[in-house]
Amino acid sequence: MPHEKWIQYGLGKPWTSLREPFGPGVRVLFVASKMFALFSVLRGRPYVNLKADPEEGHLLRMQYPNRIVQGYHMNKQHWITVFLDGGVPEEEIRNLMDASYGLVLGKLGRKARERLAQTGTAETAEDGRTDGG
Repeated sequence: MPHEKWIQYGLGKPWTSLREPFGPGVRVLFVASKMFALFSVLRGRPYVNLKADPEEGHLLRMQYPNRIVQGYHMNKQHWITVFLDGGVPEEEIRNLMDASYGLVLGKLGRKARERLAQTGTAETAEDGRTDGG
């Protein structure tokens, strides 16, 4: 399944973790306590939901119709669903994952970012919690 390749790519980023907060079969990459990539399957098609700039998301949906759509079960303005069945070039997916990670990391509070820099772990970045949530 193409998910594994992209999950490993995401886990290569600093302070990331992989969880299944919505149950088995829905794997989610987090930076600290914020998700930046959600992996699942819709009607037999593997996909990843990623955070995206609203304008860029609109342009991507026009460029890749039926391959990149509004975020499935997500905020339609700020999330996109990218189907991983060959219609979107790997370089584009990599760039979108990087952008999603960057958007989410940038939204972490100053204290959380400082904790990440000090501890080097995602689990204690938000509010000093160690339970990942």
